[in-house]
This record gives sequence, structure tokens and C-alpha cells, in this order.
Amino acid sequence: METISFFDGRKIPLERHKVRIVQKLNLLPVEERLVRIKEASNNLYLLRNKDIFLDMLSDSGVNAMSDRQQAAMMQADDAYAGSESFFRLERTVRDIFGMDHFLPAHQGRGCEKVIADLLVKPGDIVPMNYHFTTSKAHIVRCGGEVVELLLPEGLVCQSNNPFKGDLDTKALAKLLEKYKGRVPFVRVEAGTNLIGGQPFSFDNLKETSAICRKHDVPLVMDASLLQDNLYFLKMRDEECKDLSIREIMRAVCDQCDIIYFSARKLGFARGGGICMRESELVDPLKELIVLNEGFLTYGGMSVREIEAIAVGLEETMDLSVISQGPEFIAYMVAELEKRGVPVVTPAGGLGCHLDASRFVPHIPQEQYPAAALAVATYIAGGIRGMERGTLSESRDADGNETLAEMELLRLAMPRRVFTMSQIDYAIDRVTWLYENRDLIGGLCFEHEPKILRFFLGKLAPLSDWQEKLTEKFSRDLSNSL
Repeated sequence: METISFFDGRKIPLERHKVRIVQKLNLLPVEERLVRIKEASNNLYLLRNKDIFLDMLSDSGVNAMSDRQQAAMMQADDAYAGSESFFRLERTVRDIFGMDHFLPAHQGRGCEKVIADLLVKPGDIVPMNYHFTTSKAHIVRCGGEVVELLLPEGLVCQSNNPFKGDLDTKALAKLLEKYKGRVPFVRVEAGTNLIGGQPFSFDNLKETSAICRKHDVPLVMDASLLQDNLYFLKMRDEECKDLSIREIMRAVCDQCDIIYFSARKLGFARGGGICMRESELVDPLKELIVLNEGFLTYGGMSVREIEAIAVGLEETMDLSVISQGPEFIAYMVAELEKRGVPVVTPAGGLGCHLDASRFVPHIPQEQYPAAALAVATYIAGGIRGMERGTLSESRDADGNETLAEMELLRLAMPRRVFTMSQIDYAIDRVTWLYENRDLIGGLCFEHEPKILRFFLGKLAPLSDWQEKLTEKFSRDLSNSL
């Protein structure tokens, strides 16, 4: 990868693209932001996008497409069955992933659903490096239990470990011996989402794969954030540093039996799919795709999106394309660290993660500190982030709160969307908020859904802390929005 040096000595990420279409953003006055977050019942998902300045909720389906993707969408073969667009995508997937079959789905959770429906039965155990909200929900829905085997350092917010997404392979070997016949598959997540987008190492993946094959248990990889993991393997893993991204991709895929992904992340479009080797599982999964997603040559996707995914996957093999996200994230993490703001280190993929347990240590986990910090960040800057903490967990069978192992506010970095000045703006507002962190208070539920409550739940502040925060912002930045 090219290294760009500035004459004045600065080291900042450099965009490897030019902007040709723009979309207007609104930055509401702070008093109006307070009104909007109250109208949204303190749930960032329930905000209207027109009231948001920087939408850092997710990188899912909001990455900027390239000119080549936009052009490809114009050649889409619009057919219910047998579309040539699908066969172009299928050829691309086979070439890049090296898998025999590709089953399309509308997005990643569609893949998770059919895999769980087919493979998970009551009493089953599904080990993984770390869970994701929807993957766990589908496994539990089918009567299974998720067992996380992340190495302990993966849950240490400040660390120098370059591969905090590694799975504890010794624990995995013991678990597979203990629960023979009860483990339908082992799941590994590339760029573990809920612990800061942290990658796994190639050696760890190989060890995991060897253990699975010894016990004849399929290894399933959630590759939604694989592009970030590929970048980190190239930059941090000695075994991969002299390989091309395409070579690293094939080496990673060769270790797995089934790979599913959300193309809303991997591929810069909107869709998803399951890649798999020839096995007795192929035909049953095809039937579930038809039942749940759509016919086998569209799977719930627009054929225009199918064309865009085919191009996007090819572009993912270009280091200069996939490097921008991690580089922008690393810049934001480093600048916040300089200012004393607690963040997850080393910088991972997906986004910059604020450590709410250190940012607002006075808020108990039962009062959802990461969610409260998300609300405060919107008030302070019109920035929408995503809570990844106790609010994102589910209550246990007895109705008790399940306290998260990490309380994080994720400020996602959609690819090729934000400029450097916008990132600097976010850094400034988060820094101001950290200086005024004692004003932030907790939240409680007014309406609590039973499943994936963080999407639709309604919350209320436990005091008038939001008004006090708004007043302080107005005094400190009286000439600013």
C-alpha cells in the first residue's frame, strides 16, 4: 500500500476517491436536538434521518457505491427466475471465495435464520468467538445455547493485542469432546462486532478449522466484516504480509465449510448470501432459501443490487479500497486518545468505539450507560451512534437483566461517506462531551420489547440531565450549533 507523507509532517488518512454526487445534511440547533431525541423516546433507531448530522449508527447498507457499481446496475437482467445478473454474481463469488455454491438472501440475518432453522435444535450448543445480536437471537429461538470462547484479552478495552477476536482453541477442543453430538456447527465472526470490530489471526483460524475437522463439525464464518479482517491480516499478521488481498481471502475461505455475509457491509451494496462447499446440507438450505427469502436466483434482492454486489466484491480485493475505513477509524481513535477520551484499542474495523464504562463510570449498567452516552452524543453534536452494551443484551429466563461484558458506544464509519473535516467535528464534540461527562445520567425503559429490544424499545431519562447538558452546551458554544 502506498504511504503518503505530508511536507508539514502530519500523518492523516488520504481519501482514495473523488466526490461526484453530494447529499445535503442538516445540523439542527442543540435545543431542537433535545426535542427530537425526546420525540424518539431516547432510542437512536427511532430518530428520523433528516434530524441527524453525522449518521454513525452503522455501516450496513449506507456505504457509498463506486461509479462501476452504479454502472453495473444499469445492465441488470430483471427476471424472477434465471437472471443473468445472478449468474454473474455467482461466478464472482466462486472465484473469490472458492466455494461450490452460492445461495442468495436479502441480508445477513436472512442467512442466519435459515442456517439456524436447519441446523439448531433444542439442547444444542453453538460455540463462537463472540456473539452478534441477531445470530444469537436465531440460535436461541431454535432452542440452542450460545457459548462464547473469546480469549480473555478480547474483553480488555485498552490493549496492544492486534488480534482480540481470536477464539480460545483449547477451550473449543474440550467443549467438542464434552458435547459430542450436540454441536451443530462452530461460528467464527470476522471483525467481531460487539467487542470493537476486532479481527482474528490467520493462525487462530487455522487451529479452529483443524479442531472442527477433527470432530467432523462444520466451521461457519460470518464474513460481514471480513474486508476489515483482511486489511488487518495484511497489516498485522506476519504470515499474510507478503500475500495479496485476494490470496489472503482464499486462504481464509479455505479453512471454512460455510460462509455467510451481509452484502450491506461486504460488497458495499444491499443483500447477502451463503457460500458453501458441496455437502448434504446444500439441498435443504436451498429449500429454506426459497421458503424464506425468494427464488434461488434472487433471494429477496433486487437484481440491480445483485449486479452492484458482484462489482463490490471485486473492489473488496483492492487494498486501497478496503484500507480507508480502518485508516479513518485509527485516526479518530488516536485523536480521541490524545485528548484522554476512553476508547477501545487497538483501533478495529467498523467504527470508533467509546468505552462507556470509563466515560461515564457513575452510571450503573442497569441504567444503560452506553445508551445514555449515545443520547448525549446526539445532543452534543447531532451524531447518531449505536449502543453496544447492556441494552443490546436480553433478559434471562427469570426476567433478570443480563449485564454486558463491555459497555460501548460505536461510532460507525460507513465507507467513502465522511470527509476528514466531519471526522474532526465528531472528535471535537465527543471531546467536549467527555469534559462534561458528569452531567450525563442514566435511562430506564418505558416500553421494553421481548426480542432485540434495542431496535424498538422506548426509554426515559432518570433525571433532568438532558436539559442540563443542553444548557451547558449552549453556554460553552453560544455561537455554534
